[in-house]
Parts: sequence; structure tokens; C-alpha cells
Amino acid sequence: MHTLSQLKSGELTGIQRLKISDKLTSFPLEILSLADSLEILDLSDNQLTSLPSELSQLKKLKIIFASNNLFTTLPEVLGGCENLEMVGFKSNQIKHVPADALPAKLRWLILTDNCIETLPDSLGERPRLQKLALAGNKLTTLPLTLAQSLNLELVRISANDLTECPEQLLKLPKLAWFAFSGNPFSCANVDTAFVPSVSAASFTLHNVLGQGASGVISRATWVDNTSVFPEEVAIKIFKGKVTSDGYPEDELQACLKAGDHQNLVRSLAQVNDEDCLALVMNLIPDNFKNLGLPPSLKSCTRDTFPTDFTLSIKHIDKMISQMSDVFQHLHANQVCHGDLYAHNTLFDEHANIIFGDFGAATMYHMLTSEQQECIQQIERRALFHFIADLLSVCNKEEQNSHEFNVIKQKINPAI
Repeated sequence: MHTLSQLKSGELTGIQRLKISDKLTSFPLEILSLADSLEILDLSDNQLTSLPSELSQLKKLKIIFASNNLFTTLPEVLGGCENLEMVGFKSNQIKHVPADALPAKLRWLILTDNCIETLPDSLGERPRLQKLALAGNKLTTLPLTLAQSLNLELVRISANDLTECPEQLLKLPKLAWFAFSGNPFSCANVDTAFVPSVSAASFTLHNVLGQGASGVISRATWVDNTSVFPEEVAIKIFKGKVTSDGYPEDELQACLKAGDHQNLVRSLAQVNDEDCLALVMNLIPDNFKNLGLPPSLKSCTRDTFPTDFTLSIKHIDKMISQMSDVFQHLHANQVCHGDLYAHNTLFDEHANIIFGDFGAATMYHMLTSEQQECIQQIERRALFHFIADLLSVCNKEEQNSHEFNVIKQKINPAI
């Protein structure tokens, strides 16, 4: 985090990344003095409503974040930033997206949690677009020009007002991660009464185990334990009305509809109190750890891994077999996970995996048979990317092995 005083004093000359959160109501023009170096500008958590036309002077600017501000229109000046690739204006009050506000080199657009009803056709005329996050708006249609987005890999359109499945997305050749729950066309009233309901007062929360866009997972114990549940469990308490992936209620339903599988986090009960929506799950043993790390700003849609992290081809093959079985199980239950990644996967020293995080999951039993086949094909690409990512961290001495080449040949034509 930087300060205005640092900026005005010249202390930040030559920096590539600037982050200022200081209740700004206007853009500090001193930022323009960083034009020769600035690549990432983060103005999130301020009170901005506009950006000056001079912003285009930042010739090296690649990424701009302006989440949690007061914008009602996506600034047109963004379209004049010649090297701008990533635009993040989450949680503003944006209603209007001008056709000229989208930069020519756009790869990643985040407009989650705004008030957008329509998007310009120019969105589909940005050939480098890979990642599109639009959850939590008021969209009733999507531009037909998105059929031209041949490099689009990840789309989030959950929690909108779309009345028809956007056919222009279904046959995109690279789309692999797709979340579309919480729309009229994907409305799913699934009976989840088969999973017991308990009240929030039934358990005591302890340490936080992890958290993501949709909620916080904590270790918990029952106040009045019975033989029905394990003494210690994990509780995911959903937060907010809408997340970057959609409505918490849809995540809960999809998670329950997915059913039991030995490689899925097992759901034990649900909490539907007026002031608390939560999922009670099996507590995962301490020897399990994350298989991957989320995508970086550079990798965009692809997972990353810790430096020097490697896997044997034997373990990779075992993990692939388990994840393939999970894929078959989910789609047999007509659930699209939407976020099939290594970073949502836990593994132990024996290469046993546990897959979770249904934040982007969508039930698709209401779609036509042809649309369902497209959804399965989209997620199959995610599975192939998962496999390719595991191969990328295979032990170097095994990368020319017969087993490695057999696996590689299976996925190469598909991705």
C-alpha cells in the first residue's frame, strides 16, 4: 500500500505497481508522473466516480483495479490505454459500459457485482479476451459477437437475469470454466431435504481452516453431539448475497446435488437459518494439502505451483484417474463444477485427492440435451487442462517416459 504523500514527494518514481486506498474522490494527477514505469494501478476501496482523459498517458499500464468505488459508467478513457490488458471494476454501481471503454488488448474483464443490463458488441471484438467475470449484474442478454471470442477460456455469468442459455458461448473452442447459475434460464428447484438441516446454534466454531470468494471454512464441534455426525466437522459459512461466482444458495444446492463420492468433500448437513447459510462437511485430515495455487495475473486462467514442486508420473496418473472419476460422477448428476482446478484439489503423500469448492458450480438438468452435451465438453476441457498442469510439474527425469507420453497424447488434440 502506498500513500498520497509518497506519491507527491516523488518517492515512488520508477515503480511498476501502485496501490492507493485513501478515500480518494478524485484521481491524483501525480500518478501521471509514473508514465515511464507504471504497469499495475490499484485504486480499489476509494470513492472515485471518474477517471481523467490523461490516464491514456500511462503508456505502459497493463492492469487497472478500481473495485469498491462509486463508478456508474465504465470510463471511456480505458479504451485509449494502448497496452491495457486487465480491467477490474468489481463492486461499483456501474450501469453503462460504453463501446469505446474496452481496450484493444483486453484479456481479462472483471465487472462482477454491478448493475449492468447490457454490454456493447465491441466486447466480442476483443480477440485476446480470455477471462470474463460478470456475475451479480442485471444482464438480460449477452452480445452475439461473443461467438467471435475464440480465445475466451473462463466465463462467470451467474446471478444475472438471462432468460435464455447464451448459445454464442457454448461452442467456443477454448471455453473451459463456465459458471451460469442463478439466472432464470438455469433456475433449479432441487429438493435437498435428504440432507439433514441443523441450526447454527448446534455447533461451536473454532479455528479458520480457509476461505474463498463465497465463504469461510472453520473447524467446529457439536454442542450436543450425537452418533449421527463426527465429533469434529468443517463448517462453511457463506458470506454476502452474491460472490464472484454467483449466489451462495446455488452453491449449496449444487454441492448437495453432487452427492457422495470418495474423492469429493462429503456434505453432512445444511444450515438454513434466517441469518446464516452454511454447509457442514467432513473434516479433512491434516495430512492433505493444496495441490496447486490459483492463476496469477500473468497466467490468467491457468493454475500455478510452488517453485520446485514436482510429482512422480505414478502419482500424476493416480490423480488423473481419480479426477476423471469425479468428472464422470458430477456429470452423471448433471452438475457442472465450473472451477475444475488443481488449486481446488487437496492431496496426500499417497496421491489420494479430495476435490471441493462448489462456488462456481451449476446444475444443468433444465437445459436441452444438445446444450447439456456442450456443457460437458466445456468442462472436459478443464479436465484436460488439469492433466496438462500436472504434467508440467512432473519430475524432469520422467518427462520422456512412456507413461508421460501416453498421457500427453491423450490430451494434446483436445487443447
